[in-house]
Parts: sequence; C-alpha cells; structure tokens
Amino acid sequence: MYIKRLQMLNYRNYRALDINLGKYVNVFMGNNAQGKTNVLEAMYYCAFAKSHKTSRDKELINWNSENAYISLTVGKDRLDKRIDINILKDGRKAIMINKIKVSKIGELFGNFNVVMFSPEDLKIIKDSPGVRRRFIDMELCQLDSRYYYNLVQYNKILNERNAVLKNRKIDEEILEIYDMQLVNYGYHIIIDRIKYMDKLNLYGKDIHNDISSGKEDIEFKYTSTVKDFNNIQDNFYKLLKRNRKKDMEKGITSIGPHRDDFLVLINGVDTKSFGSQGQQRTAVLTIKFASLKIIKEITSEYPVLLLDDVLSELDFSRKRYILSTIGEIQTVITCTGIEDLTDYLDENSKVFKVKDGEILN
Repeated sequence: MYIKRLQMLNYRNYRALDINLGKYVNVFMGNNAQGKTNVLEAMYYCAFAKSHKTSRDKELINWNSENAYISLTVGKDRLDKRIDINILKDGRKAIMINKIKVSKIGELFGNFNVVMFSPEDLKIIKDSPGVRRRFIDMELCQLDSRYYYNLVQYNKILNERNAVLKNRKIDEEILEIYDMQLVNYGYHIIIDRIKYMDKLNLYGKDIHNDISSGKEDIEFKYTSTVKDFNNIQDNFYKLLKRNRKKDMEKGITSIGPHRDDFLVLINGVDTKSFGSQGQQRTAVLTIKFASLKIIKEITSEYPVLLLDDVLSELDFSRKRYILSTIGEIQTVITCTGIEDLTDYLDENSKVFKVKDGEILN
C-alpha cells in the first residue's frame, strides 16, 4: 500500500497542493511552522477522518475559506482507492471512496492504513489510560470493522446507562437491560484488545531486543476492571451488578473496557512510572514498528509509515533502526534538514522543500 497522489485545497496553510509521491522514501524538508506536519496530518485524516493533533475540524480549514478538501490516491495490490474528503466549517464532512459517498465513518476504515510516529506519541507511555485506550482502539478500528461496530454500540449503551444513573428515580429493570448489552459488546472489545496485546508482544519483543542490543526485554500487559479473562462475560455481569449501588451514587459506570488500560514493562518494570526518557522513546518506537507488522499480517500489505519530526529526537541507534528497517515500506518523513538521511536516499526517493504552505521546485 502506498500513496500515489495527494491533493489539498484550503487545508491549514495550503491554498492548493497537488503532488505525486514516490513509492518508498518521501521527505518534506523545511524550517519549523512552514506546513510540513500539515501534509502528514492530511494523510492521516484520510485514514481516520480525524486529525492526530486536534478534535476541532474547523481548525483544518484555511482562514477566510468555507471548506477544506483532501484527495488521496492509494495504490494497493488488488484495487487502487481514491479517497475524497470535504471538511465544512459547521463540523460536517463528506467522504467519498472511488467517487461513492460513504454514509458512515466506519466504512472509511481499512481503505488506507497508516502508522504515524510523532513526538506527541510519548503520551502513549506517559499520559492517562484514556490515551492508551485511544491508541489501541484506533489500531483495531482500521483493522476490523466489527471492532468499530462493537465499540460504537458499547459507547452508546454506556452513555445511556450513565444518563439513567444520574436520574434520581432509577428503574433497576432498565439498568439490568443495559448491563446485559454492555456485557455483550464489552466482551468482544476486551477479547480483541487482549489478542492485539498478544500480537504486540509477539512482534515487539524481537524489535525491542534489536533496538536495545539485547539489553532490554519488553512486555505489554492488558489490565482490566474485569479481572477474570477466562470467564469475561459472567465476571463482567457480576461486577456490574455488585457495583450498581456505587454507580447509582456516583452517577457513572465504574466497570468495563472504558476503564481499562495496558502496561508497558521493560525488564519487568513499569515504563510509565520508572522508565527513563530514552526507554520511553524506545518503547513507543517498538509499539509503532510492531503495529506495522501486525497490519501487514492481517491485511497482507504494509501500511504507509508517517514520521513527523521524530528523527531529530532520537539517538543514533534508534535512528539507525528506523532508517535501516523501513525497506519496502512507503515512508513519509518531515525534517528540517536531510543530513541524517543522505545514506538512505536513492534515485527512487523524493525530497520536497516546504515554505509557507507551498512546495518549492
């Protein structure tokens, strides 16, 4: 899988952009605040219909414009795809795949797969459980439409249950119905997350061993409010019932995958609490490159790898690992200079110079 062509109109600081990308390494080079990251953001948006930097779509629209437009042509082994997205100021967006309108965002997932690695990804290790849940949900949504469906349904039931809990006159029969539905959808979410953790461990151990020159062992461990993974449904239901009074007092659901997390352990130690900055960076790098392999295993194609200004943040060994590993994967890199990349660029590579929202020849 690779991007053939990218077009943008009135997106961020770009009035108009129309470029063809190379099949392997593509470098967007320029000073800070010129628009390099905006190009990667637009690519990411075509995979998930959301930005990795903001939840407010109207921020993506160029000043004094009513809408922004992105078009991405994706080369695939079987059938090429063209994704067109029109972003409107009122929050609406229109998505078309091969000129056919998409009615639900879930229909977009899987048509174009990406793995993005940016400095902000340290939050996966350092920040709250919600950040880690969002990471695993995004990865699974682009790999399995059933997961996306179960997640949407679970969140819908969760919101309805919480609304009932906030009501002073609570009908416990209604809560019973919601609990059974939460168990049904939540079971599948937990199972799929655990399977994804297994795959992260499968690929991540070798990757991390390579990056750390055999000095570190990494482990990913899913932690859940539902403790018994051998009998998730029964345990989930019993916990919901046992905590019902507490939930009624607080007006919120305390048990379920919306409260779950995963640990990243290096040599048996929690990286979030006790890992060094270097270990945390290596852990994120391991997660991202394991994600590449997981997507390849499931879809039979590597996704596009987006590296947003990360090379300057890494030491020599981590930088060497990235640049020597990308091989046949289409990689889009943003940077301020290409000094570190010259040994990895060839006649098939493309370098784009970015200044003030324009690509210079």
